[in-house]
Amino acid sequence: MATGLNQQLWASADILRGKMDASEYKNYLLGLIFYKYLSDAQLREVYEQENGKTDTFPERSTQYAGFMEWYEEDKDDLIENIQPKQGYFIQPDQLFYHYRIKADNYEFNLTDLQAGFNELERQGEEFSGLFADIDLNSTKLGSNAQQRNVTITEVLRALDEIDLFEHNGDVIGDAYEYLIGMFAEGAGKKAGEFYTPQAVSRIMSEITSIGQESRAPFHIYDPAMGSGSLMLNIRRYLLNPNQVHYHGQELNTTTFNLARMNLILHGVDKERMNLNNGDTLDADWPSEEPYQFDSVVMNPPYSAKWSAADKFLSDPRFERFGKLAPKSKADFAFLLHGFYHLKESGTMGIVLPHGVLFRGAAEGTIRQALLEMGAIDAVIGLPANIFFGTSIPTTVIILKKNRSRRDVLFIDASQDFEKQKNQNVLLDEHIDKIVSTYKKREDIERYAHVASFDEIQENDFNLNIPRYVDTFEEEEPVDLVAVNTNLLKINEELVQQDQTLLSLINDFSESEENQAMIESMRLLLRGGHDE
Repeated sequence: MATGLNQQLWASADILRGKMDASEYKNYLLGLIFYKYLSDAQLREVYEQENGKTDTFPERSTQYAGFMEWYEEDKDDLIENIQPKQGYFIQPDQLFYHYRIKADNYEFNLTDLQAGFNELERQGEEFSGLFADIDLNSTKLGSNAQQRNVTITEVLRALDEIDLFEHNGDVIGDAYEYLIGMFAEGAGKKAGEFYTPQAVSRIMSEITSIGQESRAPFHIYDPAMGSGSLMLNIRRYLLNPNQVHYHGQELNTTTFNLARMNLILHGVDKERMNLNNGDTLDADWPSEEPYQFDSVVMNPPYSAKWSAADKFLSDPRFERFGKLAPKSKADFAFLLHGFYHLKESGTMGIVLPHGVLFRGAAEGTIRQALLEMGAIDAVIGLPANIFFGTSIPTTVIILKKNRSRRDVLFIDASQDFEKQKNQNVLLDEHIDKIVSTYKKREDIERYAHVASFDEIQENDFNLNIPRYVDTFEEEEPVDLVAVNTNLLKINEELVQQDQTLLSLINDFSESEENQAMIESMRLLLRGGHDE
């Protein structure tokens, strides 16, 4: 996406940045961008139905005029032609462009925008509740109705300057993800919880698609989906990206709505979208077909608390392992949930803190069981400080079912990154190296090692990466003879320089003013020679 567009998007946030936290104002900006996209897409659809398919569109004022002409001539005919194709229909006085015109004429009213939100939410299950987090009556927008009206008017004008269709490719979705990433960076942990950096997402998507590139339909599942971006990346590595079905669950309602918007903006129709707002660990979902998937990807909250109630010992997700993840650390609960929902032919990738690799007690028991069944295919160590809101280093664990071997590939990519501002960033070259190493599955000195099951067993099923990949670099031995010779040479040079300086001092003409200084310098230099 062009830098100019990025700057416009971020500049639009300035209006709200001083009024509330980024985790709050993201709801307003992302919701309004979503509404603008649907409105502008409707105008384009009307134009194409009247003038035929085209790659170039006139100004929106022309599109709007054509829309109004058809609407006034035969409203019912227009709705019948547009609604089935778009899945919604926005009335003329509720189009984003209409709100912009009203704003320019100082006639805009927040109640009109709220009416537009309410009407769209009534037009189908996929839109229900999408704008619930946009509180147009919040005092953070202004202490009274007039001030709130002015604030949203400024935001409308700023956002309407952005042409979400001006570039080829998936600019709408990319613009959305750009803002999500910027909010996460600006707001730290609170906003970063729903966003996985694109580099990490790419690693997991590319690896979990290996060997399944031509599968269609392709079903992907993220039980802690956040904004949904982690699922969307899989399309880049499949031959039939329009036949991907997205299954995701998210506990936070605000973030759940964000994911729904994100998938719609990326062109995912409702038939390929199966999303649920619920607690992944508390109640298994999905429980109806399909409940196993070609790819499972996950970046769950690290070391979260969960109930670990005894009832889960008979839960099919956990019962075969005999132990539950501890109450204070749900990491393995998330992992086992995802593994349960993985197809026999599928691949799973999950991001977790390094503690899951070596902690004992119940976690050690679960880890040993997974290793004995050959489920852990690879362990990839990532650099520290690459996630928004946490500086801890993380690991990507790749899991499979029905492996014929029980070895584990260890990759230590913790030192491969570029430092940018306050974050460490994985570049394309670093990502390509990780994926290439995974595909080749060969030892690389100080970077990768394929550990046999016997080797892992000898290490008491501890998967701490330094046990298998030695990144220690010995320092070159110090040549003491050369160091001593160099010191003697330096000392000789110092003596020679002192003698030269003493000779220069002796040539000075002494006076009452400088006599004391010159004598002290002589004593100092002679003292150095005496030593």
